[in-house]
Order: sequence, then structure tokens, then C-alpha cells
Amino acid sequence: MALEVEQVTTVTEGLLGALARLLPQLSAGLAAPSAGQLRRVVESPSSALFAASKDGALVGVLTLGWYETPTGRRAWIEDVVVDGAARGCGAGEALVRAAVDHAARIGVPKVKLTSAPAREAARSLYRKIGFEPVETTVFACKTDTE
Repeated sequence: MALEVEQVTTVTEGLLGALARLLPQLSAGLAAPSAGQLRRVVESPSSALFAASKDGALVGVLTLGWYETPTGRRAWIEDVVVDGAARGCGAGEALVRAAVDHAARIGVPKVKLTSAPAREAARSLYRKIGFEPVETTVFACKTDTE
């Protein structure tokens, strides 16, 4: 069976279960979102969740988020993860290409993403698709008080 990538439009128990399996592979401390959290992503007018399936099993996900600024529309790819057992089947590339194509359709001139230096295979994939490193520093500030 061929690899299929589609934009998720409905939150199902199967999707929640797949995310519970996949997200810890992205980062050990991650847990599956609640159905409500995931519904907010899927139903948002400024994000799209893409899922890759092979032989009927969900093997990868990616989120594309976008927003407006005075200088134009911006988009970021987030939470890219492919099941370790399915790596090498083209799911990561298909997910990223689907997100980039979607961004182009909605008028985003450039898509950005971040990738940790230790993720050599992912970084190689991003370069293969056409992403280039940029000279910048990403800053983060926690907003929770815990």
C-alpha cells in the first residue's frame, strides 16, 4: 500500500492514540494532547495538522501554523515526528512537502522551522527539500509561573 498524507479534519480516538505513541518519540516528556486541545488545532483557521499513513497505520504527523504581521503572512512547521519503525519510507518528506504546498496555496511566501543540531537526519531532509539555515537566534520566554 502506498504512503498517504492528508490534512486532518476530524479528531478520532485512533488519532489520539497515534499521537500518544508518536509525540514521546519527538521528545521524551511529551504526552498526547487532550481531544479538546487537538480539536483546537484541527479547527483553527490558522493551523493545519497533516498525518501520514502507510498500510493503514498512522506513521507521522506535522503541524503548520500561520499568522499575519504588518509585513506579511508568516508560517512555521512544528511538531514533525515520524515513527521510528517507519523512518526511511518517505513519510517525513511527504509531510513537509504537503505543508509547504499548503502554505503556498494560502499565500505564505516563506515557511520556517527549527531543528535541533542532534537531529541530523531531519536536518538533512529539510535541506534536501530546499530549507536553508538562516543566521538568527531564536529566543524563548516562558509565560507560565510554574
